[in-house]
Amino acid sequence: MKKILLFFVFLFSFSWSDTISITNEGTSLPKIVLKDSSSLNDRDLKHNFYNILLNDLRVSSNFEVLSSGDEKGNYSFEYFLVKSGTKLDLRVIIRANGVQKSDKSYSITSLEEYPFLAHRAVKDSVRTLGLAPIEWMDHKILIARNSSNKKSQIIMADYTLTYQKVMVGGGLNLFPKWANKEQNAFYYTAYDHNVPTLYLYDLKTNKASRIISSTGMLVASDVSKDGSKLVLTMAPNDQPDIYVYDVKKKVLQRITDYSGIDVNGNFVEDEKKIVFVSDRLSYPNIFIQTIGSNNAEQLVFHGKNNSSVSTYKNYLVYSSREPEQRGVFNLYLMSTQSDYVRQLTANGKNIFPRFSNDGGSIVYIKYLGEQTALGVIRVNANKSFHFPLKVGRIQSIDW
Repeated sequence: MKKILLFFVFLFSFSWSDTISITNEGTSLPKIVLKDSSSLNDRDLKHNFYNILLNDLRVSSNFEVLSSGDEKGNYSFEYFLVKSGTKLDLRVIIRANGVQKSDKSYSITSLEEYPFLAHRAVKDSVRTLGLAPIEWMDHKILIARNSSNKKSQIIMADYTLTYQKVMVGGGLNLFPKWANKEQNAFYYTAYDHNVPTLYLYDLKTNKASRIISSTGMLVASDVSKDGSKLVLTMAPNDQPDIYVYDVKKKVLQRITDYSGIDVNGNFVEDEKKIVFVSDRLSYPNIFIQTIGSNNAEQLVFHGKNNSSVSTYKNYLVYSSREPEQRGVFNLYLMSTQSDYVRQLTANGKNIFPRFSNDGGSIVYIKYLGEQTALGVIRVNANKSFHFPLKVGRIQSIDW
Protein backbone atom coordinates (compact mmCIF):
# COMPACT_ATOMS: atom_id res chain seq x y z
CA MET A 1 0.00 0.00 0.00
CA LYS A 2 2.82 2.42 0.86
CA LYS A 3 4.49 1.80 -2.51
CA ILE A 4 1.25 2.45 -4.39
CA LEU A 5 0.85 5.72 -2.49
CA LEU A 6 4.50 6.54 -3.20
CA PHE A 7 3.80 6.08 -6.89
CA PHE A 8 0.93 8.56 -6.75
CA VAL A 9 3.00 11.08 -4.82
CA PHE A 10 5.78 10.72 -7.35
CA LEU A 11 3.35 11.05 -10.21
CA PHE A 12 1.53 14.14 -9.00
CA SER A 13 3.85 16.10 -6.77
CA PHE A 14 7.26 16.38 -8.46
CA SER A 15 -22.40 13.53 -19.77
CA TRP A 16 -20.70 16.21 -21.79
CA SER A 17 -18.68 19.29 -21.75
CA ASP A 18 -18.95 22.62 -23.51
CA THR A 19 -15.25 23.17 -22.90
CA ILE A 20 -13.62 23.05 -26.32
CA SER A 21 -10.24 24.62 -26.96
CA ILE A 22 -9.45 25.31 -30.62
CA THR A 23 -6.08 26.70 -31.66
CA ASN A 24 -6.52 26.50 -35.44
CA GLU A 25 -9.59 28.73 -35.65
CA GLY A 26 -8.61 30.09 -39.07
CA THR A 27 -9.02 26.68 -40.74
CA SER A 28 -12.14 26.36 -42.89
CA LEU A 29 -13.75 22.96 -42.55
CA PRO A 30 -16.24 21.36 -44.96
CA LYS A 31 -19.84 21.58 -43.76
CA ILE A 32 -21.91 18.54 -42.92
CA VAL A 33 -25.66 18.41 -42.27
CA LEU A 34 -26.82 16.03 -39.51
CA LYS A 35 -30.38 14.88 -40.21
CA ASP A 36 -32.48 12.66 -37.95
CA SER A 37 -35.11 10.85 -40.04
CA SER A 38 -36.08 8.43 -37.25
CA SER A 39 -39.61 7.70 -36.09
CA LEU A 40 -38.72 7.02 -32.48
CA ASN A 41 -41.14 7.28 -29.56
CA ASP A 42 -38.39 7.24 -26.92
CA ARG A 43 -37.75 11.00 -26.75
CA ASP A 44 -34.78 10.74 -24.36
CA LEU A 45 -33.01 8.20 -26.54
CA LYS A 46 -33.82 10.22 -29.66
CA HIS A 47 -32.35 13.38 -28.10
CA ASN A 48 -29.30 11.65 -26.60
CA PHE A 49 -28.43 9.76 -29.76
CA TYR A 50 -28.59 12.92 -31.85
CA ASN A 51 -26.28 14.69 -29.38
CA ILE A 52 -23.81 11.80 -29.43
CA LEU A 53 -23.63 11.96 -33.24
CA LEU A 54 -23.34 15.75 -33.16
CA ASN A 55 -20.49 15.49 -30.66
CA ASP A 56 -18.73 12.74 -32.66
CA LEU A 57 -18.80 14.75 -35.88
CA ARG A 58 -17.33 17.74 -34.06
CA VAL A 59 -14.67 15.76 -32.23
CA SER A 60 -13.63 14.13 -35.50
CA SER A 61 -12.38 17.63 -36.40
CA ASN A 62 -13.25 17.00 -40.05
CA PHE A 63 -16.42 19.08 -40.27
CA GLU A 64 -18.38 22.15 -39.38
CA VAL A 65 -21.68 20.60 -38.30
CA LEU A 66 -24.96 22.18 -39.45
CA SER A 67 -28.51 21.56 -38.26
CA SER A 68 -30.90 19.55 -40.44
CA GLY A 69 -32.72 22.73 -41.44
CA ASP A 70 -29.69 23.96 -43.35
CA GLU A 71 -29.19 21.97 -46.56
CA LYS A 72 -26.14 23.87 -47.81
CA GLY A 73 -23.54 21.49 -46.49
CA ASN A 74 -20.83 19.77 -48.50
CA TYR A 75 -21.91 16.49 -46.91
CA SER A 76 -25.02 15.11 -45.28
CA PHE A 77 -25.35 12.46 -42.57
CA GLU A 78 -28.93 11.16 -42.54
CA TYR A 79 -29.87 8.41 -40.11
CA PHE A 80 -32.82 6.23 -39.12
CA LEU A 81 -32.85 4.75 -35.60
CA VAL A 82 -35.28 1.97 -34.63
CA LYS A 83 -35.74 0.56 -31.12
CA SER A 84 -37.18 -2.88 -30.44
CA GLY A 85 -36.89 -3.87 -26.80
CA THR A 86 -33.20 -3.64 -25.98
CA LYS A 87 -32.19 -3.89 -29.63
CA LEU A 88 -31.26 -0.86 -31.70
CA ASP A 89 -31.06 -0.80 -35.48
CA LEU A 90 -29.37 2.10 -37.24
CA ARG A 91 -29.29 2.98 -40.92
CA VAL A 92 -26.96 5.76 -42.10
CA ILE A 93 -26.92 7.37 -45.55
CA ILE A 94 -23.93 9.56 -46.41
CA ARG A 95 -24.04 12.02 -49.29
CA ALA A 96 -21.34 14.28 -50.77
CA ASN A 97 -22.62 17.27 -52.73
CA GLY A 98 -25.96 15.51 -53.08
CA VAL A 99 -24.50 12.24 -54.39
CA GLN A 100 -25.01 9.15 -52.22
CA LYS A 101 -21.70 7.67 -51.08
CA SER A 102 -22.83 4.93 -48.72
CA ASP A 103 -25.86 3.29 -47.14
CA LYS A 104 -24.95 1.16 -44.14
CA SER A 105 -26.87 -0.56 -41.38
CA TYR A 106 -25.80 -1.37 -37.82
CA SER A 107 -27.40 -3.01 -34.80
CA ILE A 108 -26.75 -3.73 -31.13
CA THR A 109 -28.68 -5.85 -28.65
CA SER A 110 -27.58 -3.94 -25.54
CA LEU A 111 -29.45 -0.66 -25.29
CA GLU A 112 -26.97 0.85 -22.83
CA GLU A 113 -24.19 0.57 -25.43
CA TYR A 114 -25.89 2.95 -27.86
CA PRO A 115 -22.95 5.45 -27.75
CA PHE A 116 -20.74 2.84 -29.47
CA LEU A 117 -23.36 2.42 -32.18
CA ALA A 118 -23.09 6.15 -32.92
CA HIS A 119 -19.28 6.16 -32.68
CA ARG A 120 -18.97 3.26 -35.12
CA ALA A 121 -21.29 4.90 -37.64
CA VAL A 122 -19.37 8.19 -37.57
CA LYS A 123 -16.03 6.40 -37.79
CA ASP A 124 -17.16 4.45 -40.86
CA SER A 125 -18.64 7.54 -42.50
CA VAL A 126 -15.42 9.50 -42.12
CA ARG A 127 -13.53 6.60 -43.69
CA THR A 128 -16.04 6.43 -46.57
CA LEU A 129 -15.48 10.12 -47.33
CA GLY A 130 -11.70 9.67 -47.34
CA LEU A 131 -11.14 12.20 -44.54
CA ALA A 132 -8.67 12.08 -41.64
CA PRO A 133 -9.43 8.74 -39.93
CA ILE A 134 -10.88 8.42 -36.43
CA GLU A 135 -10.45 4.68 -35.89
CA TRP A 136 -10.08 5.27 -32.15
CA MET A 137 -13.59 6.64 -31.72
CA ASP A 138 -15.38 3.38 -30.91
CA HIS A 139 -12.56 2.01 -28.77
CA LYS A 140 -13.39 1.36 -25.15
CA ILE A 141 -11.57 3.22 -22.39
CA LEU A 142 -10.58 1.71 -19.04
CA ILE A 143 -10.72 3.94 -15.97
CA ALA A 144 -9.69 3.36 -12.38
CA ARG A 145 -12.20 5.39 -10.37
CA ASN A 146 -12.09 5.90 -6.61
CA SER A 147 -15.39 4.82 -5.04
CA SER A 148 -14.60 5.39 -1.35
CA ASN A 149 -11.66 5.51 1.05
CA LYS A 150 -9.09 2.90 -0.01
CA LYS A 151 -11.49 1.49 -2.58
CA SER A 152 -11.56 1.95 -6.33
CA GLN A 153 -13.34 0.39 -9.27
CA ILE A 154 -12.25 -0.47 -12.79
CA ILE A 155 -14.89 0.80 -15.20
CA MET A 156 -15.19 0.48 -18.96
CA ALA A 157 -16.49 3.51 -20.84
CA ASP A 158 -16.77 5.19 -24.20
CA TYR A 159 -14.66 8.31 -24.70
CA THR A 160 -17.55 10.66 -23.83
CA LEU A 161 -18.17 8.77 -20.55
CA THR A 162 -21.84 8.44 -21.54
CA TYR A 163 -21.51 4.66 -21.32
CA GLN A 164 -19.99 3.36 -18.09
CA LYS A 165 -19.88 -0.19 -16.77
CA VAL A 166 -18.19 -1.37 -13.57
CA MET A 167 -15.96 -4.34 -14.39
CA VAL A 168 -14.08 -4.79 -11.10
CA GLY A 169 -15.24 -3.50 -7.73
CA GLY A 170 -14.55 -3.98 -4.04
CA GLY A 171 -11.15 -3.25 -2.56
CA LEU A 172 -8.38 -1.24 -4.18
CA ASN A 173 -8.20 -1.87 -7.94
CA LEU A 174 -5.79 0.28 -9.91
CA PHE A 175 -3.87 0.83 -13.15
CA PRO A 176 -5.98 -0.96 -15.79
CA LYS A 177 -4.17 -1.79 -19.03
CA TRP A 178 -5.62 -3.37 -22.17
CA ALA A 179 -4.05 -6.77 -22.82
CA ASN A 180 -4.39 -6.68 -26.61
CA LYS A 181 -5.58 -4.61 -29.56
CA GLU A 182 -8.85 -6.58 -29.68
CA GLN A 183 -9.74 -5.16 -26.24
CA ASN A 184 -11.15 -8.46 -24.99
CA ALA A 185 -9.00 -8.62 -21.85
CA PHE A 186 -7.19 -6.23 -19.52
CA TYR A 187 -4.67 -6.22 -16.69
CA TYR A 188 -5.09 -4.45 -13.39
CA THR A 189 -3.46 -4.30 -9.96
CA ALA A 190 -5.35 -5.39 -6.85
CA TYR A 191 -4.43 -6.39 -3.32
CA ASP A 192 -4.41 -10.08 -2.47
CA HIS A 193 -3.93 -10.36 1.31
CA ASN A 194 -2.23 -6.94 1.25
CA VAL A 195 0.18 -8.01 -1.51
CA PRO A 196 0.03 -6.10 -4.85
CA THR A 197 -1.10 -8.64 -7.44
CA LEU A 198 -1.48 -8.33 -11.19
CA TYR A 199 -4.64 -9.88 -12.61
CA LEU A 200 -5.86 -10.52 -16.14
CA TYR A 201 -9.59 -9.95 -16.60
CA ASP A 202 -11.06 -11.87 -19.55
CA LEU A 203 -14.10 -10.06 -20.97
CA LYS A 204 -15.25 -13.20 -22.80
CA THR A 205 -15.62 -15.19 -19.57
CA ASN A 206 -15.90 -12.28 -17.11
CA LYS A 207 -13.29 -13.93 -14.93
CA ALA A 208 -10.00 -12.67 -13.49
CA SER A 209 -6.87 -14.80 -13.22
CA ARG A 210 -3.72 -14.11 -11.24
CA ILE A 211 -0.57 -13.32 -13.25
CA ILE A 212 2.14 -12.31 -10.78
CA SER A 213 2.54 -10.81 -7.30
CA SER A 214 5.20 -8.65 -5.69
CA THR A 215 5.61 -6.99 -2.33
CA GLY A 216 6.05 -3.22 -2.41
CA MET A 217 4.27 -2.30 -5.66
CA LEU A 218 3.26 -3.79 -8.99
CA VAL A 219 1.96 -1.92 -12.05
CA ALA A 220 1.62 -2.99 -15.69
CA SER A 221 2.31 0.15 -17.72
CA ASP A 222 2.67 -1.20 -21.27
CA VAL A 223 1.95 -4.27 -23.40
CA SER A 224 3.84 -5.36 -26.52
CA LYS A 225 2.02 -5.22 -29.87
CA ASP A 226 1.53 -8.98 -29.94
CA GLY A 227 0.45 -9.04 -26.30
CA SER A 228 3.22 -11.44 -25.28
CA LYS A 229 5.22 -9.11 -23.03
CA LEU A 230 4.41 -6.63 -20.28
CA VAL A 231 6.38 -3.69 -18.96
CA LEU A 232 6.06 -3.76 -15.18
CA THR A 233 7.07 -1.52 -12.31
CA MET A 234 7.95 -3.71 -9.33
CA ALA A 235 9.51 -3.03 -5.94
CA PRO A 236 10.18 -6.41 -4.31
CA ASN A 237 12.98 -4.92 -2.19
CA ASP A 238 11.55 -1.42 -1.62
CA GLN A 239 13.17 -0.22 -4.86
CA PRO A 240 10.80 0.49 -7.77
CA ASP A 241 12.42 -0.68 -11.01
CA ILE A 242 11.35 -1.51 -14.55
CA TYR A 243 10.90 -5.14 -15.60
CA VAL A 244 9.74 -6.94 -18.74
CA TYR A 245 7.55 -10.00 -18.16
CA ASP A 246 7.09 -12.73 -20.79
CA VAL A 247 3.45 -13.79 -20.36
CA LYS A 248 3.78 -17.20 -22.06
CA LYS A 249 7.14 -18.22 -20.64
CA LYS A 250 6.42 -16.55 -17.26
CA VAL A 251 9.95 -15.15 -17.27
CA LEU A 252 10.81 -11.83 -15.61
CA GLN A 253 13.63 -9.67 -16.97
CA ARG A 254 14.93 -6.77 -14.91
CA ILE A 255 15.62 -3.68 -17.04
CA THR A 256 16.71 -1.00 -14.55
CA ASP A 257 18.69 -1.35 -11.34
CA TYR A 258 18.73 2.03 -9.64
CA SER A 259 18.69 2.95 -5.95
CA GLY A 260 15.97 5.55 -6.46
CA ILE A 261 12.62 5.45 -8.27
CA ASP A 262 12.02 4.11 -11.80
CA VAL A 263 8.35 3.84 -12.86
CA ASN A 264 5.91 4.06 -15.80
CA GLY A 265 7.89 2.12 -18.44
CA ASN A 266 6.75 2.15 -22.08
CA PHE A 267 8.07 0.34 -25.15
CA VAL A 268 9.53 2.56 -27.87
CA GLU A 269 11.49 2.21 -31.14
CA ASP A 270 10.10 -1.18 -32.25
CA GLU A 271 10.06 -2.38 -28.64
CA LYS A 272 13.87 -2.42 -28.53
CA LYS A 273 13.99 0.32 -25.90
CA ILE A 274 11.96 1.45 -22.91
CA VAL A 275 11.08 5.01 -21.92
CA PHE A 276 10.39 5.53 -18.22
CA VAL A 277 10.14 8.10 -15.42
CA SER A 278 13.01 8.32 -12.93
CA ASP A 279 14.25 10.59 -10.15
CA ARG A 280 17.90 10.21 -11.21
CA LEU A 281 18.20 14.01 -11.42
CA SER A 282 16.57 14.45 -7.99
CA TYR A 283 13.26 15.25 -9.73
CA PRO A 284 11.00 13.19 -12.01
CA ASN A 285 12.20 13.17 -15.60
CA ILE A 286 12.03 10.97 -18.68
CA PHE A 287 14.82 8.51 -19.51
CA ILE A 288 15.36 5.89 -22.19
CA GLN A 289 17.21 2.57 -22.00
CA THR A 290 17.86 -0.19 -24.52
CA ILE A 291 16.60 -3.59 -23.38
CA GLY A 292 19.68 -5.61 -22.42
CA SER A 293 21.75 -2.52 -21.66
CA ASN A 294 22.54 -1.02 -18.26
CA ASN A 295 22.85 2.56 -19.51
CA ALA A 296 19.91 4.91 -19.04
CA GLU A 297 20.02 8.19 -20.96
CA GLN A 298 18.14 11.39 -20.25
CA LEU A 299 15.58 11.89 -23.00
CA VAL A 300 13.73 15.06 -21.99
CA PHE A 301 15.61 18.29 -21.29
CA HIS A 302 12.52 20.41 -20.72
CA GLY A 303 10.91 21.01 -17.33
CA LYS A 304 11.82 20.01 -13.79
CA ASN A 305 8.95 17.64 -12.99
CA ASN A 306 8.04 15.32 -15.85
CA SER A 307 5.96 12.72 -14.07
CA SER A 308 4.09 10.52 -16.59
CA VAL A 309 4.67 9.37 -20.16
CA SER A 310 3.07 7.39 -22.99
CA THR A 311 4.58 6.27 -26.29
CA TYR A 312 3.53 5.57 -29.88
CA LYS A 313 6.19 4.26 -32.27
CA ASN A 314 9.02 6.82 -31.85
CA TYR A 315 6.83 9.48 -30.25
CA LEU A 316 6.17 10.24 -26.62
CA VAL A 317 3.74 12.49 -24.79
CA TYR A 318 4.53 13.48 -21.21
CA SER A 319 3.15 15.68 -18.44
CA SER A 320 5.35 18.43 -17.07
CA ARG A 321 4.86 20.78 -14.12
CA GLU A 322 5.25 24.39 -15.15
CA PRO A 323 7.80 26.46 -13.21
CA GLU A 324 6.39 29.25 -11.04
CA GLN A 325 2.82 28.10 -11.81
CA ARG A 326 1.55 26.28 -8.76
CA GLY A 327 -0.30 23.08 -9.60
CA VAL A 328 -0.09 23.57 -13.37
CA PHE A 329 0.84 20.47 -15.39
CA ASN A 330 0.84 20.61 -19.18
CA LEU A 331 1.28 17.93 -21.82
CA TYR A 332 4.12 17.96 -24.34
CA LEU A 333 4.79 15.90 -27.46
CA MET A 334 8.19 14.94 -28.84
CA SER A 335 10.03 12.31 -30.85
CA THR A 336 12.97 10.18 -29.79
CA GLN A 337 14.50 11.15 -33.15
CA SER A 338 14.59 14.94 -32.66
CA ASP A 339 14.84 17.68 -30.04
CA TYR A 340 11.62 19.43 -31.10
CA VAL A 341 9.05 19.67 -28.30
CA ARG A 342 5.41 20.67 -28.93
CA GLN A 343 3.15 21.93 -26.15
CA LEU A 344 -0.34 20.39 -26.29
CA THR A 345 -2.19 22.00 -23.36
CA ALA A 346 -2.05 25.53 -22.03
CA ASN A 347 -3.27 25.60 -18.43
CA GLY A 348 -4.58 23.66 -15.46
CA LYS A 349 -3.60 20.18 -14.33
CA ASN A 350 -3.28 17.72 -17.21
CA ILE A 351 -1.74 14.34 -16.39
CA PHE A 352 -1.54 10.65 -17.30
CA PRO A 353 -1.63 10.93 -21.14
CA ARG A 354 -2.30 7.91 -23.34
CA PHE A 355 -1.97 7.67 -27.14
CA SER A 356 -4.76 6.32 -29.34
CA ASN A 357 -4.07 3.22 -31.40
CA ASP A 358 -3.22 5.35 -34.46
CA GLY A 359 -1.24 8.00 -32.57
CA GLY A 360 -3.45 10.80 -33.86
CA SER A 361 -5.25 11.43 -30.58
CA ILE A 362 -4.37 11.51 -26.91
CA VAL A 363 -6.56 10.97 -23.85
CA TYR A 364 -5.54 12.27 -20.45
CA ILE A 365 -6.86 13.18 -17.01
CA LYS A 366 -7.97 16.80 -16.76
CA TYR A 367 -8.60 18.39 -13.36
CA LEU A 368 -11.52 20.82 -13.29
CA GLY A 369 -11.45 22.09 -9.72
CA GLU A 370 -12.44 19.17 -7.50
CA GLN A 371 -13.75 17.25 -10.49
CA THR A 372 -11.82 15.14 -12.96
CA ALA A 373 -12.55 14.82 -16.66
CA LEU A 374 -11.37 12.71 -19.55
CA GLY A 375 -9.53 14.99 -21.95
CA VAL A 376 -9.19 14.21 -25.65
CA ILE A 377 -6.60 15.95 -27.84
CA ARG A 378 -6.87 15.73 -31.63
CA VAL A 379 -3.18 16.19 -32.31
CA ASN A 380 -3.18 17.15 -36.00
CA ALA A 381 -6.29 19.31 -35.68
CA ASN A 382 -4.99 21.18 -32.59
CA LYS A 383 -8.28 20.70 -30.76
CA SER A 384 -9.07 19.45 -27.28
CA PHE A 385 -12.31 18.31 -25.62
CA HIS A 386 -13.22 17.53 -21.99
CA PHE A 387 -15.76 15.03 -20.68
CA PRO A 388 -16.27 15.27 -16.89
CA LEU A 389 -16.65 12.19 -14.68
CA LYS A 390 -19.60 13.08 -12.47
CA VAL A 391 -19.24 10.31 -9.87
CA GLY A 392 -15.87 9.69 -8.21
CA ARG A 393 -12.47 10.77 -9.50
CA ILE A 394 -10.33 9.34 -12.27
CA GLN A 395 -7.09 7.84 -10.96
CA SER A 396 -5.68 6.24 -14.10
CA ILE A 397 -6.79 5.39 -17.63
CA ASP A 398 -6.00 3.28 -20.66
CA TRP A 399 -7.27 3.48 -24.22
